[in-house]
Amino acid sequence: MHALHKLLLFQVLTSLGQNADGSRIIKGAIAPDGTYEFLVSLQKNEKHVCGGFLISEDFVLTAAHCSAEEPDRVVVGTHDLLNVGDENVRYIEKRYKHRSYYQVDKGNDIMLLKLMRKVAGNKKQIIALPPSNMHIQEKKTCHVAGWGFTKTDGGVVDRLMVVDVSVINLNTCSKLWVRIPSDVVCAGGYGSHKGFCQGDSGGPLVCDGIAVGVVSFNNNRICDYPNYPNVYTEISKYLGWINSIIN
Repeated sequence: MHALHKLLLFQVLTSLGQNADGSRIIKGAIAPDGTYEFLVSLQKNEKHVCGGFLISEDFVLTAAHCSAEEPDRVVVGTHDLLNVGDENVRYIEKRYKHRSYYQVDKGNDIMLLKLMRKVAGNKKQIIALPPSNMHIQEKKTCHVAGWGFTKTDGGVVDRLMVVDVSVINLNTCSKLWVRIPSDVVCAGGYGSHKGFCQGDSGGPLVCDGIAVGVVSFNNNRICDYPNYPNVYTEISKYLGWINSIIN
């Protein structure tokens, strides 16, 4: 049994690209109307596959592993995916997956989407990005939102959900995961039973109104009994790459 346990753990840590991407909000609540207006639903064949968020009128930031779902449109300006009109739909013109991405546990899990048509909304629909020297303090309370599963092996939801999560020290996170990319933030999951699940991938970790991370992966799709921290791509490490594409 001991050998089997080691084998299973090895499989968890070596197959993150296929089995550990982010999912639905765990132990959260329905997001109040008028909040998180920058959140978008990435969709394929009019079905939600990932989250994302507007960082300009025509660019969405999300996770690189969401490209595997081949999203063809985003839904903006609504918390309710059953209430989508033509004004809420923007088709994707081009996907800019980070050139060094190939597996979530190797880092660079970040992607930009260029929209065919701008989102001409209010300023609340675009979220600010962090400065390059931003340091996120351990135990700081931040938030993550999405339309993903609310329990392991569940299903996506129609109403946007949100939950508060605490930032976990990166050294602690690295010890728990054994190996982890250097370009990440850890928050939620370990020791809290709060965090994200399948379908929340690509959404933002929001601290003080700033998007500091992109939902990347959790523990082998196990969401409501998390023994490991949830992992986000740290946006401040990619500001040069983001600006080079947008400009």
